[in-house]
Amino acid sequence: MSDRPSWEREGRDWPNREASRFVTAGGLRWHVQVAGSGPDLLLLHGTAAATHSWRDLLPMLAAHYRVIAPDLPGHGFTDLPPPPRLSLPAMSAGVAALLAVLGVKPRLAIGHSAGAAILLRMALDGRIAPATIVSLNGALLPLGEKHAAFFTRAARMLAGLPFIPGLLAWRASNRAVAERLLMDTGSRIEPRGVDLYARLLRHRSHIAAALGMMANWDLHPILHDLPRLQPQLVLLAAARDRTIPPAQAGRVRARLPSARIIQIPGLGHLAHEERPAEIARLIIEADAESLSPSVSTLPYTASG
Repeated sequence: MSDRPSWEREGRDWPNREASRFVTAGGLRWHVQVAGSGPDLLLLHGTAAATHSWRDLLPMLAAHYRVIAPDLPGHGFTDLPPPPRLSLPAMSAGVAALLAVLGVKPRLAIGHSAGAAILLRMALDGRIAPATIVSLNGALLPLGEKHAAFFTRAARMLAGLPFIPGLLAWRASNRAVAERLLMDTGSRIEPRGVDLYARLLRHRSHIAAALGMMANWDLHPILHDLPRLQPQLVLLAAARDRTIPPAQAGRVRARLPSARIIQIPGLGHLAHEERPAEIARLIIEADAESLSPSVSTLPYTASG
Protein backbone atom coordinates (compact mmCIF):
# COMPACT_ATOMS: atom_id res chain seq x y z
CA MET A 1 0.00 0.00 0.00
CA SER A 2 1.38 3.42 -0.96
CA ASP A 3 0.14 7.00 -0.68
CA ARG A 4 -0.91 7.36 -4.32
CA PRO A 5 -1.16 5.28 -7.49
CA SER A 6 1.85 5.24 -9.79
CA TRP A 7 1.37 5.63 -13.54
CA GLU A 8 4.31 3.28 -14.12
CA ARG A 9 2.90 0.63 -11.78
CA GLU A 10 -0.90 0.88 -11.46
CA GLY A 11 -1.17 2.60 -14.85
CA ARG A 12 0.98 0.11 -16.73
CA ASP A 13 -2.04 -1.46 -18.50
CA TRP A 14 -4.62 1.26 -17.84
CA PRO A 15 -7.69 1.06 -20.09
CA ASN A 16 -7.36 3.30 -23.16
CA ARG A 17 -3.81 4.17 -22.04
CA GLU A 18 -2.94 5.38 -25.53
CA ALA A 19 -5.45 8.24 -25.04
CA SER A 20 -3.89 9.36 -21.74
CA ARG A 21 -1.96 12.55 -21.16
CA PHE A 22 -0.95 14.63 -18.14
CA VAL A 23 -1.91 18.31 -18.07
CA THR A 24 -1.21 21.00 -15.48
CA ALA A 25 -4.19 23.26 -14.78
CA GLY A 26 -5.49 25.11 -11.73
CA GLY A 27 -2.43 24.15 -9.72
CA LEU A 28 -2.93 20.39 -10.22
CA ARG A 29 -1.37 17.80 -12.49
CA TRP A 30 -4.32 16.05 -14.12
CA HIS A 31 -4.58 12.68 -15.79
CA VAL A 32 -6.96 13.07 -18.72
CA GLN A 33 -7.89 10.88 -21.66
CA VAL A 34 -8.71 12.43 -25.04
CA ALA A 35 -9.92 10.27 -27.93
CA GLY A 36 -11.86 10.52 -31.18
CA SER A 37 -12.88 13.47 -33.32
CA GLY A 38 -16.02 15.52 -33.76
CA PRO A 39 -18.01 17.65 -31.29
CA ASP A 40 -16.49 17.83 -27.80
CA LEU A 41 -18.00 15.44 -25.26
CA LEU A 42 -17.01 15.68 -21.58
CA LEU A 43 -17.16 12.62 -19.31
CA LEU A 44 -16.95 13.03 -15.52
CA HIS A 45 -16.80 9.95 -13.32
CA GLY A 46 -18.21 9.63 -9.80
CA THR A 47 -16.75 9.46 -6.30
CA ALA A 48 -14.05 6.79 -5.77
CA ALA A 49 -13.93 5.98 -9.51
CA ALA A 50 -11.58 7.18 -12.27
CA THR A 51 -11.23 7.04 -16.04
CA HIS A 52 -11.17 3.24 -15.90
CA SER A 53 -14.94 3.33 -15.33
CA TRP A 54 -15.33 4.52 -18.95
CA ARG A 55 -13.05 1.74 -20.29
CA ASP A 56 -15.65 0.30 -22.70
CA LEU A 57 -17.93 3.31 -23.15
CA LEU A 58 -15.20 5.79 -24.15
CA PRO A 59 -14.16 4.01 -27.37
CA MET A 60 -17.81 3.71 -28.42
CA LEU A 61 -18.40 7.43 -27.96
CA ALA A 62 -15.05 8.30 -29.56
CA ALA A 63 -16.43 6.96 -32.84
CA HIS A 64 -18.77 10.00 -32.88
CA TYR A 65 -17.15 12.68 -30.68
CA ARG A 66 -13.89 14.03 -29.36
CA VAL A 67 -14.17 12.59 -25.86
CA ILE A 68 -12.45 14.27 -22.89
CA ALA A 69 -12.38 12.22 -19.69
CA PRO A 70 -10.28 13.39 -16.70
CA ASP A 71 -9.56 11.76 -13.38
CA LEU A 72 -11.18 14.13 -10.88
CA PRO A 73 -8.94 15.78 -8.24
CA GLY A 74 -7.38 13.20 -5.95
CA HIS A 75 -8.83 10.34 -7.94
CA GLY A 76 -6.82 7.93 -10.02
CA PHE A 77 -3.67 9.65 -11.25
CA THR A 78 -4.69 13.30 -10.71
CA ASP A 79 -3.09 15.25 -7.84
CA LEU A 80 -4.89 15.38 -4.49
CA PRO A 81 -5.65 19.02 -3.55
CA PRO A 82 -6.17 20.37 0.00
CA PRO A 83 -9.59 19.38 1.46
CA PRO A 84 -11.33 22.75 0.81
CA ARG A 85 -10.67 22.28 -2.91
CA LEU A 86 -12.76 19.09 -2.87
CA SER A 87 -15.99 21.07 -2.42
CA LEU A 88 -18.49 21.08 -5.27
CA PRO A 89 -17.80 24.71 -6.36
CA ALA A 90 -14.02 24.18 -6.11
CA MET A 91 -14.07 20.96 -8.12
CA SER A 92 -16.28 22.62 -10.73
CA ALA A 93 -13.76 25.46 -10.99
CA GLY A 94 -10.93 22.95 -11.25
CA VAL A 95 -12.52 21.06 -14.13
CA ALA A 96 -13.23 24.40 -15.84
CA ALA A 97 -9.55 25.33 -15.54
CA LEU A 98 -8.60 22.02 -17.14
CA LEU A 99 -11.03 22.57 -20.04
CA ALA A 100 -9.60 26.06 -20.59
CA VAL A 101 -6.06 24.68 -20.88
CA LEU A 102 -7.27 21.97 -23.27
CA GLY A 103 -9.35 24.42 -25.30
CA VAL A 104 -12.49 22.32 -24.82
CA LYS A 105 -16.07 23.60 -25.09
CA PRO A 106 -18.29 20.54 -24.73
CA ARG A 107 -21.48 20.31 -26.76
CA LEU A 108 -22.47 17.28 -24.73
CA ALA A 109 -21.56 16.48 -21.11
CA ILE A 110 -22.12 13.20 -19.27
CA GLY A 111 -21.64 12.79 -15.55
CA HIS A 112 -21.94 9.64 -13.49
CA SER A 113 -23.11 9.97 -9.88
CA ALA A 114 -21.20 12.91 -8.32
CA GLY A 115 -19.84 13.79 -11.75
CA ALA A 116 -23.35 14.85 -12.76
CA ALA A 117 -23.50 17.34 -9.87
CA ILE A 118 -20.19 18.86 -10.97
CA LEU A 119 -21.55 19.34 -14.50
CA LEU A 120 -24.72 21.03 -13.22
CA ARG A 121 -22.70 23.36 -11.01
CA MET A 122 -20.44 24.23 -13.94
CA ALA A 123 -23.41 24.96 -16.23
CA LEU A 124 -25.25 26.98 -13.59
CA ASP A 125 -22.10 29.06 -13.00
CA GLY A 126 -21.58 29.67 -16.72
CA ARG A 127 -18.38 27.60 -16.89
CA ILE A 128 -19.74 25.31 -19.63
CA ALA A 129 -22.67 25.69 -22.03
CA PRO A 130 -23.44 22.28 -23.55
CA ALA A 131 -26.65 21.64 -25.44
CA THR A 132 -27.31 18.61 -23.23
CA ILE A 133 -26.20 17.27 -19.88
CA VAL A 134 -26.76 13.55 -19.30
CA SER A 135 -26.96 12.59 -15.64
CA LEU A 136 -26.16 8.89 -15.31
CA ASN A 137 -27.53 7.84 -11.92
CA GLY A 138 -26.66 11.35 -10.81
CA ALA A 139 -26.05 12.21 -7.15
CA LEU A 140 -28.05 15.43 -7.30
CA LEU A 141 -29.93 15.38 -3.98
CA PRO A 142 -28.53 15.46 -0.43
CA LEU A 143 -27.97 11.93 0.89
CA GLY A 144 -30.69 10.86 3.22
CA GLU A 145 -32.32 14.33 3.22
CA LYS A 146 -33.00 14.66 6.99
CA HIS A 147 -29.77 12.81 7.76
CA ALA A 148 -27.61 14.59 5.19
CA ALA A 149 -26.00 16.87 7.80
CA PHE A 150 -25.04 13.84 9.88
CA PHE A 151 -23.42 12.09 6.89
CA THR A 152 -21.45 15.23 6.05
CA ARG A 153 -20.26 15.69 9.63
CA ALA A 154 -19.30 12.02 9.89
CA ALA A 155 -17.37 12.16 6.61
CA ARG A 156 -15.64 15.37 7.70
CA MET A 157 -14.61 13.74 10.96
CA LEU A 158 -13.27 10.65 9.19
CA ALA A 159 -11.47 12.68 6.54
CA GLY A 160 -9.84 14.77 9.28
CA LEU A 161 -8.29 11.76 11.00
CA PRO A 162 -4.98 11.10 9.24
CA PHE A 163 -5.01 7.33 9.81
CA ILE A 164 -8.53 6.74 8.43
CA PRO A 165 -7.76 6.89 4.68
CA GLY A 166 -4.83 4.54 5.24
CA LEU A 167 -6.95 2.17 7.29
CA LEU A 168 -9.70 2.11 4.69
CA ALA A 169 -7.17 1.65 1.91
CA TRP A 170 -5.67 -1.27 3.82
CA ARG A 171 -9.11 -2.84 4.16
CA ALA A 172 -9.87 -2.30 0.47
CA SER A 173 -6.54 -3.81 -0.57
CA ASN A 174 -8.33 -7.12 -0.15
CA ARG A 175 -9.96 -7.69 -3.53
CA ALA A 176 -12.95 -9.36 -1.89
CA VAL A 177 -13.69 -6.14 0.02
CA ALA A 178 -13.65 -4.11 -3.19
CA GLU A 179 -15.87 -6.68 -4.88
CA ARG A 180 -18.44 -6.47 -2.07
CA LEU A 181 -18.43 -2.67 -2.20
CA LEU A 182 -19.16 -2.78 -5.95
CA MET A 183 -21.90 -5.39 -5.55
CA ASP A 184 -23.57 -3.13 -2.98
CA THR A 185 -24.19 -0.61 -5.80
CA GLY A 186 -26.60 -3.04 -7.44
CA SER A 187 -24.24 -3.67 -10.36
CA ARG A 188 -22.33 -6.74 -11.45
CA ILE A 189 -19.23 -5.86 -13.44
CA GLU A 190 -16.60 -8.08 -15.01
CA PRO A 191 -13.52 -9.23 -13.03
CA ARG A 192 -11.17 -6.79 -14.79
CA GLY A 193 -13.34 -3.89 -13.67
CA VAL A 194 -13.24 -5.14 -10.08
CA ASP A 195 -9.45 -5.45 -10.29
CA LEU A 196 -9.11 -1.85 -11.49
CA TYR A 197 -11.22 -0.49 -8.62
CA ALA A 198 -9.26 -2.59 -6.13
CA ARG A 199 -6.02 -1.30 -7.65
CA LEU A 200 -7.00 2.28 -6.79
CA LEU A 201 -8.76 1.67 -3.48
CA ARG A 202 -5.58 0.41 -1.86
CA HIS A 203 -4.08 3.92 -2.00
CA ARG A 204 -4.56 6.59 0.68
CA SER A 205 -4.88 9.49 -1.78
CA HIS A 206 -7.78 7.89 -3.64
CA ILE A 207 -9.66 7.13 -0.40
CA ALA A 208 -8.88 10.59 1.00
CA ALA A 209 -10.35 12.23 -2.13
CA ALA A 210 -13.58 10.25 -1.82
CA LEU A 211 -13.91 11.09 1.89
CA GLY A 212 -12.99 14.71 1.22
CA MET A 213 -15.75 15.05 -1.37
CA MET A 214 -18.33 13.65 1.03
CA ALA A 215 -17.13 15.94 3.81
CA ASN A 216 -17.05 19.12 1.75
CA TRP A 217 -20.08 18.79 -0.53
CA ASP A 218 -23.37 20.62 -0.15
CA LEU A 219 -26.01 19.80 -2.78
CA HIS A 220 -28.69 22.18 -1.48
CA PRO A 221 -27.51 25.05 -3.74
CA ILE A 222 -27.94 22.76 -6.77
CA LEU A 223 -31.58 22.19 -5.84
CA HIS A 224 -32.10 25.91 -5.32
CA ASP A 225 -30.52 26.89 -8.64
CA LEU A 226 -31.82 24.02 -10.77
CA PRO A 227 -34.83 25.87 -12.26
CA ARG A 228 -32.48 28.23 -14.12
CA LEU A 229 -30.46 25.44 -15.80
CA GLN A 230 -30.18 26.18 -19.54
CA PRO A 231 -28.95 22.91 -21.11
CA GLN A 232 -31.40 20.10 -21.69
CA LEU A 233 -31.11 17.70 -18.73
CA VAL A 234 -31.51 13.99 -19.40
CA LEU A 235 -31.74 11.76 -16.32
CA LEU A 236 -30.73 8.14 -16.87
CA ALA A 237 -32.06 6.23 -13.86
CA ALA A 238 -31.16 2.54 -13.43
CA ALA A 239 -33.86 0.49 -11.75
CA ARG A 240 -31.47 -1.59 -9.62
CA ASP A 241 -29.33 1.31 -8.40
CA ARG A 242 -28.75 0.82 -4.67
CA THR A 243 -26.58 3.94 -4.33
CA ILE A 244 -28.87 6.61 -5.83
CA PRO A 245 -32.55 5.58 -5.61
CA PRO A 246 -34.02 5.87 -9.12
CA ALA A 247 -37.02 7.72 -7.63
CA GLN A 248 -34.71 10.71 -7.09
CA ALA A 249 -34.93 11.43 -10.82
CA GLY A 250 -38.61 12.27 -10.37
CA ARG A 251 -37.79 14.67 -7.57
CA VAL A 252 -35.20 16.40 -9.73
CA ARG A 253 -37.74 16.78 -12.54
CA ALA A 254 -40.19 18.29 -10.05
CA ARG A 255 -37.67 21.11 -9.70
CA LEU A 256 -36.94 21.23 -13.44
CA PRO A 257 -40.02 20.11 -15.41
CA SER A 258 -38.14 20.23 -18.72
CA ALA A 259 -35.84 17.42 -17.56
CA ARG A 260 -36.33 14.12 -19.33
CA ILE A 261 -36.18 10.79 -17.47
CA ILE A 262 -35.04 7.57 -19.12
CA GLN A 263 -35.57 4.55 -16.91
CA ILE A 264 -33.13 1.68 -17.44
CA PRO A 265 -34.38 -1.72 -16.25
CA GLY A 266 -32.08 -4.45 -14.99
CA LEU A 267 -29.00 -2.33 -14.25
CA GLY A 268 -27.44 -0.82 -11.15
CA HIS A 269 -25.39 2.23 -10.22
CA LEU A 270 -22.56 1.25 -12.58
CA ALA A 271 -24.87 0.78 -15.56
CA HIS A 272 -22.27 2.15 -17.99
CA GLU A 273 -19.88 -0.60 -16.94
CA GLU A 274 -22.50 -3.34 -17.11
CA ARG A 275 -23.92 -2.57 -20.56
CA PRO A 276 -21.81 0.17 -22.17
CA ALA A 277 -23.31 -0.30 -25.66
CA GLU A 278 -26.81 0.44 -24.35
CA ILE A 279 -25.65 3.53 -22.48
CA ALA A 280 -23.71 4.75 -25.54
CA ARG A 281 -26.86 4.40 -27.66
CA LEU A 282 -28.94 6.38 -25.16
CA ILE A 283 -26.32 9.14 -24.98
CA ILE A 284 -26.07 9.46 -28.77
CA GLU A 285 -29.87 9.51 -29.09
CA ALA A 286 -30.16 12.17 -26.36
CA ASP A 287 -27.65 14.33 -28.21
CA ALA A 288 -29.48 13.93 -31.53
CA GLU A 289 -32.82 14.81 -29.95
CA SER A 290 -31.41 17.92 -28.30
CA LEU A 291 -30.46 19.16 -31.77
CA SER A 292 -33.95 18.47 -33.16
CA PRO A 293 -36.52 20.80 -31.58
CA SER A 294 -39.41 18.92 -33.15
CA VAL A 295 -38.73 15.77 -31.13
CA SER A 296 -40.98 15.14 -28.13
CA THR A 297 -39.32 15.25 -24.70
CA LEU A 298 -41.77 12.87 -23.03
CA PRO A 299 -40.02 10.35 -20.76
CA TYR A 300 -39.66 6.77 -21.90
CA THR A 301 -38.15 3.52 -20.73
CA ALA A 302 -35.03 2.13 -22.35
CA SER A 303 -35.33 -1.25 -23.95
CA GLY A 304 -33.40 -4.01 -22.71
